[in-house]
Amino acid sequence: MERLDPHPVTGEPLPSPVPPGAGWPGDPAGPATPVATTPARVRRLAASAPDVPELQARISVCRACPRLVRWREDVARTGRRAAFADQPYWGRPGPSFGDPDAEVLLVGLAPAANGTNRTGRMFTGDSSGDFLWAALHRTGFAAQPTSVAAGDGQALSGLRIVAAVRCAPPANKPTPAERACCAPWLERDLELAAPRLRAVLCLGSIGWDAALGAARSLGWDVPRPKPRFGHAVEVPLGLPDGRSVRLVGCYHVSPHNTFTRRLTPEMLDDVLLGLRG
Repeated sequence: MERLDPHPVTGEPLPSPVPPGAGWPGDPAGPATPVATTPARVRRLAASAPDVPELQARISVCRACPRLVRWREDVARTGRRAAFADQPYWGRPGPSFGDPDAEVLLVGLAPAANGTNRTGRMFTGDSSGDFLWAALHRTGFAAQPTSVAAGDGQALSGLRIVAAVRCAPPANKPTPAERACCAPWLERDLELAAPRLRAVLCLGSIGWDAALGAARSLGWDVPRPKPRFGHAVEVPLGLPDGRSVRLVGCYHVSPHNTFTRRLTPEMLDDVLLGLRG
């Protein structure tokens, strides 16, 4: 029999993973939200999403990649870290978080098993997120220097966080097929943001490649040969209306980079501040 956990706000019993419409703070989906169960259905549901809230609702209930669905839900039920044993887990794909009218999109890799997969918010509940949110606050994008849990009052202005893959993958390594299946969600994120979009910040080479692929699929003008990822590397992406969007690279905020000081707070601040120009 599945154990019921208390809801973080109401205290009422809540099954884990969190079902759509259960009252989790910030949950964009409801019981009637259409569910993608195949790559073809991902493409259809992404392309037909009329706005950012509906797109995120559909993302948050996606079940198109069996390996990722099994992994994220197994972690939510039995693979929890001891420190979080008594907490409810989101256990679903991570929807974007931030300003729906943002002029900047930040593209990450994928949710962490005990971070986004636990809290339901991108880059929340792990050390990578701690590093990123502190910088977002210092540079004026975030209302608070920490992001602990859904419903904690955190907000973003002018920036929205998305990802190349929306489910927590085993060993933080989605397969090429899983990346391809998830790509239409990012394509639609870019398409909906395009009228206001000025810049796309990519954390790591996977985010960089995903953003380039999405832009190319949308018919945007992408430089050839494919630009190589690097920290603070910047290339223009041409939009069909004649405007250009800045694609900017940044080392990922993973502990591997931050603990070794390959990426320092000052380096991240410089990149974020540069997005305002």
